[in-house]
Amino acid sequence: MNAASTPTTAETLRSALGRLLDGLPPKQASAAVERLIASYRGQTPTDAPVLRDRSDVAAYAAYRMPATFEAVRSALDGLAEAAPGWAPGSHVDVGGGTGAATWAVDATWDGPRETTVLDWAEPALKLGKELAAASPSPALRAADWRRAVIGSGIALPDADLVTVSYVLGELTPQARTAVVAEAARAGQAVVLIEPGTPEGYLRIREARDQLIAAGLRVAAPCPHDGTCPIEVGQDWCHFSARVSRSSLHRQVKGGSLPYEDEKFSYVAATRFPTEPATSRITRKPQIRKGLVLLELCGPESEGLAKVNVTKRQGDLYKAARDAGWGHAWPPPSPEATD
Repeated sequence: MNAASTPTTAETLRSALGRLLDGLPPKQASAAVERLIASYRGQTPTDAPVLRDRSDVAAYAAYRMPATFEAVRSALDGLAEAAPGWAPGSHVDVGGGTGAATWAVDATWDGPRETTVLDWAEPALKLGKELAAASPSPALRAADWRRAVIGSGIALPDADLVTVSYVLGELTPQARTAVVAEAARAGQAVVLIEPGTPEGYLRIREARDQLIAAGLRVAAPCPHDGTCPIEVGQDWCHFSARVSRSSLHRQVKGGSLPYEDEKFSYVAATRFPTEPATSRITRKPQIRKGLVLLELCGPESEGLAKVNVTKRQGDLYKAARDAGWGHAWPPPSPEATD
């Protein structure tokens, strides 16, 4: 995993996005973002792209691309941890728009890679290609940006990795099923990411079942391929990624904090052997004096559990204090990391 280069990748992306807004009046950018957010939260038409022109694309990319990048990168980290030593030599991003997932893949793995970004919005593809040209990464600069209708009848090139991020919610149920089925056919590894809402989780849960039925095995975040132990309507599985706020974020949302947290749900599944987590931390650890409370999704036979890690447990307690939402548990032994 190319962890050391991730900050540079993120900073390069933010700089490129900042240049997009040069010459675009702040009020126009804010108005475009607010309109597009309303469109995404409502009933999105599936016969036309939401991003209609360059001003739409520039404003929304500057506002949303950093959050999408961080969410996808966090999901890819889960796959990378379950498949150490593996790196995709080819990547297809379905509904990739301006390419946030391609940047996240580049931040996660080193090495040469064939990259294809598919989207139905020509302005998004054009701007994504411009952004990629500003990257020092040969894989990003050489990416193939293709216009394609994302839905029923989609045909994907075979690839080591297929990503579908923040797309399933824009599709009809029939189109959603078709896209997941084709991703499962084409990819050796498939990573699906949706907003971390109850509805987004249900889409991921449904797609997870579809991937398993297609013969893939879950690598992350789940510790098993069995039925999700969460009771629908009572809770939902989601995680959080920290995102640096741009000036456009502050213009549109207000507030003074330099960051925000992007909530997301995801599943990563593969056709090759992986090492899923023994358990996964499903909530932010609660730290008390001499005690850390962890909420875990564990082996299929155990399901959801709350675990108290006390100071008496020495190194395990120290690890619990350092653990984060979404991390594997227990941590690898010192021998395993040598």
